Amino acid sequence: MKLLETEEQLESLISNGKTILVFSAEWCGDCRFIEPFLPDVEEKFNEFTFVHIDRDKFIDVCVKHDIFGIPSFLAFNDGKEIGRFVSKERKTQEEIEKFIGDLSA
Repeated sequence: MKLLETEEQLESLISNGKTILVFSAEWCGDCRFIEPFLPDVEEKFNEFTFVHIDRDKFIDVCVKHDIFGIPSFLAFNDGKEIGRFVSKERKTQEEIEKFIGDLSA
């Protein structure tokens, strides 16, 4: 998973191809819960580039994309948003895979 370092980098990442933005924070228990299985999700959906966005470092990006609960997922294809899985609820591997799988259908 790529780690977002600048807002400019984000624009470059989402403008070409399929991208999943993963918003989380170090202190977030639900974010820590999904960490162990995210590599499996990435491998299963390798047509997407996964980008980790630290909510605390990029609060302006979160506000811009209406991310108020974490962990949350935004999907882009060639710069256009194609889906979002945004809530403050804990997410399971099955829920995340269904969200991404539905994008590919």
